[in-house]
Amino acid sequence: MTPVRRAGALLAAILLAALLAGCAGTGAAGDGGNAAQGTSRETLTVFAAASLKASFTELAARFEKENPGTGVTLSFAGSSDLSTQISQGAPADVFASADTSNMARLQDAGLVDGQPRDFAINTLAIAVPAGNPAGIGSFADLARSGTKLVMCARQVPCGAAAAAVEQQTGTDLSPVSEENSVADVLGKVSSGEADAGLVYVTDVRAAGGKVDSVPFPESAAAVNTYPIATLAGSRNKTAAAKFLGLVAGPEGREVLAAAGFGPAAGSR
Repeated sequence: MTPVRRAGALLAAILLAALLAGCAGTGAAGDGGNAAQGTSRETLTVFAAASLKASFTELAARFEKENPGTGVTLSFAGSSDLSTQISQGAPADVFASADTSNMARLQDAGLVDGQPRDFAINTLAIAVPAGNPAGIGSFADLARSGTKLVMCARQVPCGAAAAAVEQQTGTDLSPVSEENSVADVLGKVSSGEADAGLVYVTDVRAAGGKVDSVPFPESAAAVNTYPIATLAGSRNKTAAAKFLGLVAGPEGREVLAAAGFGPAAGSR
């Protein structure tokens, strides 16, 4: 063999060895490859109403601890915004809404897998800056001239609930601002931009001492039921079903009750 041919054969052998080594390195751990490289971590994407942020953050941490091969990505916003995002193709595995209407909207579009599960209820409260400087004492006070009221937009569950109380009581509210989520309403109240805001009982509790709460009996006219469901486009329906079981099960009820949520009918 000539020196040129020997050099060519040697180069070919080196390239073949490198190719084989590369294939071995990307194989499964059981095939002799690197165990860390061969292990994949699943991701579960959960879209949830803004009022669920504290509770679902805790439940996601528990889920990851109980299912070490799965990570949970949480996205919080107003239920109507999340429903729109899902309708437009946003990838998600689970949707938890602050009302049944936004869930029904996805069901009608064929975007929900199976039957949603009601897992909690929530009621409205009036949030006021610490010390209640405007002296808000009732739902009727929100209609008082000069009162800077902030509430959710009517298409958002907390806004729809406020509208139901308005209609029930014959009160005409004139908010200075309508927001896309309860988190935005609460932010304007805690910063002193508003005299009062209509949010959920759970949001006032989560805010700690940043705001005070003014409960009002008329809130019973608009109790929001929270459903949760696996989405039809989920790529991880097994993990999604496990997460639903955690939320609707004893652990979930414990965490939600601590946040101020009530149990949904049939979930006790």
